Amino acid sequence: MNLLTLLIPIWVFSSILFSSPIEARADPPVSSSSDPVLPTEKEPFPQISSEMEGHSPGVADIAVVHHQDLNKKILIALIVALTLLGVILLSLSSFWIYRRKNLKNSNEKSQQSLDASKGLSLGPNLGRFHTLRMAGNKGPIAVIEYQLLVAATNNFQENNILGEGGFGSVYKARFSDEFLAAVKRLHGGGQDAEREFETQVDWLSTIQHQNIVSLLGYCIHGETRFLVYEMMHYGSLESQLHGPSHGSTLTWHLRMKIALDVARGLEYLHEHCNPPVIHRDIKSSNILLDSNFNAKLSDFGLAIAGGTQDKNNIKLSGTLGYVAPEYLLDGKLTDKSDVYAFGVVLLELLMGRKPVEKLARAQCQSIVTWAMPQLTDRSKLPNIVDPVIRNTMDLKHLYQVAAVAVLCVQPEPSYRPLITDVLHSFIPLVPIELGGSLRLTAPLPPACT
Repeated sequence: MNLLTLLIPIWVFSSILFSSPIEARADPPVSSSSDPVLPTEKEPFPQISSEMEGHSPGVADIAVVHHQDLNKKILIALIVALTLLGVILLSLSSFWIYRRKNLKNSNEKSQQSLDASKGLSLGPNLGRFHTLRMAGNKGPIAVIEYQLLVAATNNFQENNILGEGGFGSVYKARFSDEFLAAVKRLHGGGQDAEREFETQVDWLSTIQHQNIVSLLGYCIHGETRFLVYEMMHYGSLESQLHGPSHGSTLTWHLRMKIALDVARGLEYLHEHCNPPVIHRDIKSSNILLDSNFNAKLSDFGLAIAGGTQDKNNIKLSGTLGYVAPEYLLDGKLTDKSDVYAFGVVLLELLMGRKPVEKLARAQCQSIVTWAMPQLTDRSKLPNIVDPVIRNTMDLKHLYQVAAVAVLCVQPEPSYRPLITDVLHSFIPLVPIELGGSLRLTAPLPPACT
């Protein structure tokens, strides 16, 4: 439309220029002598020829003048038209470059907004981060400068330690007033620590789910490796159940919500990942809670892909009390091994007890061995429930949860349910407000803080 508007004046201007000389040629040539007279009977033919010859030079001169004027006007019109056309083309080129630049800036702003909505924008102080796309992984991983980690953790002060793991300590990192993260520093530069680092980066850069903790970035400084995770304000389930509060912040409904969240995370690993993923280290210390008590699986250092694994092909790993008997005795590892560990976590939520407790110096008792005879006895079951939540739940719901726990910790893997079946059994036990389908007649009591 803009090009047509600019070309119309050029066409009109050219038409005027080209039409004026044509109208000049339509006028009869002017001569100083009298007009020629048609031949008559009194005048001989030769006389007429001599008069015509006398007028011919004047007519030729006028014709030459008209042709010269016409050529000049045509030349001027062409120059003007070409000049205007050049101006139009230059204007269109400038407009196209301007639009393209604006479009590029708009796309960059849109991408930044998209990254921010996904949690990849790490705050104003993290502008110096750059992204590196790992080979074979989905999405970018932030490579974080070591000096930023030092400043955010106050040089890794002990009062910033959030917890201790098998391969290192986890620190609270404050990158800005609004942005907090958890930084895990892996001890030493041994093969185990290196393998832990590579496995975590590989899995958590590929796996993205609402019930799996997000890896925000990593750092390599000499032989030390750092992993930066999203901040989980309520720490681990282990610290909530067995720490100073002894589970006082976790109501019955919150515990059922945590169980449901863990089941959702495991279902994603077992059913929706290709190939399926076996976490291999499900335990209460690897279940983290955010500010809304949403539970997320963490620590994928032992995770593997595939189906059944032979004990000769994979190193026996795990945590005592959570390891399935067939894996411990025969090295057979399947997704049912994660289901067994989930059953142990469920018993922790029900009873508030640790997975393994010492009876004497050389004797230990697992929560499964101790609880199994009482879980199937309805008269004894209410008495072994954690005192914090005792008598706060519907007994029918308690019996259902106990039945699920019994199935999950069966010694025979084939008797254990699929995690999808476990997930669907918990949805009716969790209030709608917490992500389930249970409708409550009374509002939920506020969680203790």
